[in-house]
Parts: sequence; C-alpha cells; structure tokens
Amino acid sequence: MAEQYIFTMLGLNKFYGQKQVLKDIYLSFFPGAKIGIVGENGSGKSTVLRIMAGLDDEFKGKAEIIGNYRAGIVLQEPILDDKLTVRQTLEQAFFETMAQLNEYNALTEKLAEPLSDEEMQKAMDRMGELQDKLDASDAWNLDQKLAVASDALCLPDDDRVVGTLSGGERRRVALCKALLEQPDLLLLDEPTNHLDAETVDWLEEQLRDYPGTVIIVTHDRYFLDNITKWILELESGRGIPYEGNYSSWLEQKLGKLASDEKKDSPRAKALARELAWIKMSNKERHELSRNRLIEYEQLVARETAAGKEDGSVIQIAPGPELGAQVLEFKNVAKSYGKNLLFSDLSFLVPRSAIVGLVGPNGTGKTTLFKLITGQEKPDSGEVKLGATVKISYVDQERGSLAGDIPLLEEVGEGKDEVV
Repeated sequence: MAEQYIFTMLGLNKFYGQKQVLKDIYLSFFPGAKIGIVGENGSGKSTVLRIMAGLDDEFKGKAEIIGNYRAGIVLQEPILDDKLTVRQTLEQAFFETMAQLNEYNALTEKLAEPLSDEEMQKAMDRMGELQDKLDASDAWNLDQKLAVASDALCLPDDDRVVGTLSGGERRRVALCKALLEQPDLLLLDEPTNHLDAETVDWLEEQLRDYPGTVIIVTHDRYFLDNITKWILELESGRGIPYEGNYSSWLEQKLGKLASDEKKDSPRAKALARELAWIKMSNKERHELSRNRLIEYEQLVARETAAGKEDGSVIQIAPGPELGAQVLEFKNVAKSYGKNLLFSDLSFLVPRSAIVGLVGPNGTGKTTLFKLITGQEKPDSGEVKLGATVKISYVDQERGSLAGDIPLLEEVGEGKDEVV
C-alpha cells in the first residue's frame, strides 16, 4: 500500500485586503518530513503555518490534514489560558492520560471498600484495561517527563500563573506543551526566540529525533540547516520546494541564478556569502545567523521593490544632545522572592554606546530593562538616567502599542506629519 500524505494544499490563494500573499500553492508531504519555510518578511511564512494548523480558513483553494492525523502549533504569541498555572498548562498535553490515571486511582481506592463479587470483578476488569493503556503511554513516568522538559527549557516554577509570565516564558511553556503532546504535524514559528544556546541545542536534538512531521519558520539558519530535509521558499506569493537543508537550498538557488545569468546580482552575491558563512559557522553563532538572514531578507525586499514607484520617505530628525553619561547603576540589587537576580551591580553607559545584554534564560535581562525604564524598582542601590535622556522601549509583548487602532494613527499619534 502506497504511503499516505499527512497534509495537502491544492490551488491555495490567500489575500489580505487587496494584497495577494499566497498564489496558487500546491503542496503535499509525507509523515516524518522535516521542512523549513524561507522567504522575505511579509511573504506569508507564518500565514502558511496558521492555515496548516486550522487557525486561518479565509482562503481560496484547499488545505487539509489527512485522516486522523493531529496538528499542533507554537505561535510567536502563543494562545494559553492565563488563569492556569504552568503545571496545569503542561498537564493539558496529557489530558486523556491524566483522566485515565485519575480513574485508575479512584478504582484502587474503591477496592478498599466492601464490594460484592460482581462489583469487585467489574472494577478489576476496568483496572486491567486502564493499566494496558497507561503502560502503552508510559503514564507512570509522567512526572519525570514533565521535569526533564521543564528543566531543559528553563520553565518558570510549576505554580506560576500563566497570566504573570513574560512573553519569552509564555513561548517556552507553549513549546514545552507542544513537545509533550507530540502531534503528528508540529508547526513552529520562530521556536528559538527567547532560548539560550544550550536550550537551542537541546531543542535541535529533540526535533531531529521527532517521530512526526516538523515544519519550521525561523531566522536561525544554523538551526534550520541541522534539522530540515526540505526547504519551501515563498517568493512573490509562489511556493517553490527544494530538497535538502538550508545549505543545499542556497547552493540550488545560486545555481538557478547562474543559469538565469544573474550570478553577479547583489542577491546572488548575498547568497554566496551566506552559503560560505553557513559552512564555516559553529554553535555559538545562532544570533549572528539570525542577523545575517535579516540583512539578506532586506536585500531581497529592496530588489523586489526595484522598478516600483518610490513611496513616501520617513525621515527621522536627530535627537537632542546627550550628556557624557546616559545611564548609571550604583550597587543595584534585585530579587523575586528567594530568587536573587543580581546584587551590588554597578556600571556606567556613556553617550553613543551600543551595548548587548546576554545571559541564560532567567538571569534577569528583561528585569534590567524594567529597572532602566522605571517599571521595576531596585531592592537597593540607585538607577540614574542622564538629564536629557528619553527612553524608547520595545518589550517582548509590544505593550506600548494600542493594538486596536490603524498603523498610521499609532505611529503618528493623530498628526498629519511626524517630525
């Protein structure tokens, strides 16, 4: 019997208003496929994942998961129940198994009560059925599975309420839940965001050995290179499949440009540099990989726009002159309960400095930003800003945006001109 596809797209078209994002896409793949989706920003990568997950049905054409296969998705902004704890959220991954465990335990208690022979036999038979199911799902080791995954992904404490988590913490909880659920079709939108290098390595190993189909959208090309066996490129609305990993796609793309006599184009040169870099990269360069790909996508976007009528240009005027000292921390300490993030922290940030903030998950990077912006107060010590300093802060949840007003009104604050 021929192997059955797990998912198919037939003649799929997707519009946002008058703009067509996806054009006549045909796509089918078998169980166990490992696929990366690449394309410039706005090309429809996340849209494809949402359609596959059944979260977007406003399209023309056909897109369906076959038979009894299950799909699961981890969005950039995951949908979680804010009222549940971290532990309760993860246990949702084992909903059926947890129900069987609870029934098994209830029957165990029932056997301690006085029962008729018929009631006793009925309870024993049901316990036997449940035990077979629990053995098959390795239910007796659920606590260990949860502990291992939680530790690997640096999740918050089990009793933390989801509604109190940061954007990065929410994403890690959602990713952990999806891995525990083991859907047949696992869809991941920027899964390495908010993960440190050690955690990315762990996730990479999990996905390489994942028994189901995995489809990934990510700017971390080293990560993509090590997992995928196929690449789907979205270009001008079309979906173009390439067999092989990210490096293989780069080589095939370069070959295509050469055959089209575009080997000396800026895009081809960018692809060649990207390929050379990928081949010599190492695991400490995850973030650099992301930045290089963003630069490449910006180049592609510029070439795509070439020949079109120039639109309006946004000009940003220089800000006021800053003093010699922009920011100072003096003997700052900060903790949450018994969790000490830092103590006796002192540093100066001079004018024109560009500072990168790095560290494992949970070490206080976001908290440091909140101390700078005044959203949090230090337990002790002092945070001082220069007299003319104005702060612009983009947080993980983009909380400074209203979310319910048009883009121009959000950017221009109702003004006809932005100066």
